[in-house]
Amino acid sequence: MSIETILVTVKRDDGERLDRLTEEAIEVATATGARVVVAHAFETQSDVDSALERLEGVDGTPTDVARRLEGVRRTATALEAAGVDYEIAGVVGDPGAEIARLAERVGADRVYVGGRKRSPTGKAVFGSTAQQILLSAPCPVTFVREA
Repeated sequence: MSIETILVTVKRDDGERLDRLTEEAIEVATATGARVVVAHAFETQSDVDSALERLEGVDGTPTDVARRLEGVRRTATALEAAGVDYEIAGVVGDPGAEIARLAERVGADRVYVGGRKRSPTGKAVFGSTAQQILLSAPCPVTFVREA
């Protein structure tokens, strides 16, 4: 199976985990010539609207807002430095479901998602976006856990 499109999910700028997630995606993208889609999911339209109020000179789409988020910019900067072709996508709705749908729409061959270690009880009580993506994505998912 060839890898032509990689979807990297960015929840926020969470430091070392985001760097590791980005490095893993860059390694595969440079080896395969794949393009990378950097994605951020907003839970509600009001999250997008709140961000728009704080930003000046930004159109009203979730993708426009995502482009301005620190974690997305950090990932984009690393991809540019590595010479990897990329685009940015913002989606609105349940993050796990929307990322899985986006993976299907962009024809992702691999999804990279970050998460933190949680007990099974913690996952059951609080849910896990990463777990939902792992179970719903139309392609293999690489999970990068915080150290």
